[in-house]
This record gives sequence, C-alpha cells and structure tokens, in this order.
Amino acid sequence: MADILLIEKYFPDLTILQKEQFAQLQSVYTFWNNQINVVSRKDIDLLYERHILHSLAIAKFIQFVPGTRVLDVGTGGGFPGIPLAILFPECTFHLVDSIAKKIKVVNEVAAALKLTNISAEQIRAEEIREPYDFVVSRAVTAFPEFYGWVRNRIGKQSKNHLRNGIICLKGGDLTEELKDFSKKVHIVELSHYFEEEFFETKKIVYYQG
Repeated sequence: MADILLIEKYFPDLTILQKEQFAQLQSVYTFWNNQINVVSRKDIDLLYERHILHSLAIAKFIQFVPGTRVLDVGTGGGFPGIPLAILFPECTFHLVDSIAKKIKVVNEVAAALKLTNISAEQIRAEEIREPYDFVVSRAVTAFPEFYGWVRNRIGKQSKNHLRNGIICLKGGDLTEELKDFSKKVHIVELSHYFEEEFFETKKIVYYQG
C-alpha cells in the first residue's frame, strides 16, 4: 500500500480537501525531487510510508488544538511540517532549514497545495527568536545538541493537553543519546500506531518544556 490509501488507513476522518492534498504530494515531490534532490531516489516511491505517514506519527501522539504554533527545525523538503500542516489547517507551522534549496522545495509544495498555514525560512535554529508551542523534527541531530538549539524557543503558556515542548521522530537505540534526559523525556514506539515493518525501530521522543 504505497499511496493515499495508506494515509486513509490510519486517518479515516480526512476531509475531501485533505485527501486531495495528500494525493497531490506524490506528483509534486516527484517533480521537485528531479530538480532538487530532497528525498533519496529509493524513497521517492515509498513517499507515503517513509515520509508522509512517518511525519503523521506526531498526530497520533498529539492532536494539536486550533491556534497551536509549531516550529519544524531542519525540515529538509518539508517533513514533518507539510503533512502536519495538511492535517491541522487551523494551526500554523514555521518550517526552517539552513539550506536554501530545501526551503525552495517547501515553498513550492506549499504553493501547489495552497497551504496557507505554512511559512518557510532559510535560517539556523539558533537564530530564531520567537516562541512556539512545540518544536518538531525528524532525525536532524542528536537530542542533546538539538535541545541546545531550541530550548529557548518553547513558549510558557500551554494550550494543548500536553505541555509545550519538543517532539522528535527518531530511530534505533537512544539509551546513550538520552541518558542525561531520562527523567524528562517520554518515548513512544511507532509500532504502537503503525503495523508496517518500517516503523518497528522508529520512535517519538517528547521533551516537556
């Protein structure tokens, strides 16, 4: 199952518009990936499983309430930010990356899908000054370094059922990486949400700000 049906399998309540937007992602990303390589060649055919559904694991962990402000650091070609922006149209997503060509792809994809709740910027995480409810990322760097980049970007006033914080998509054995944060992080195996083999070693790491 390598297309929109995979998303509908786990998110059966999508609106017609959301289904159309998710369905567009394959052709839009295939086009831009041929111009600017942001997804590996082998993964472009598995886009829905390895990039879109993987990004949406965050939506299984937390349902953002309207008005939530989310910062996606090291977004690359727009993951997890773009799939989350489709799913949560009443929330705002700021997608940042230090590489200009990746931000170009983000802007082109957002424009093609008419996503008005996305802003994208070429900037380093350490240079951002605004506070956000949540900072999200997907396998950008080791958690201690990432925490150092964004710890001051987490707003104080929480509006969701989880306190504001950091939500990272990561994989493998995180024991050593998280040893200094063991009392402050919550780890969820993505196999709790998705049955595909790809997710057997994937995890969400949530740091409560």
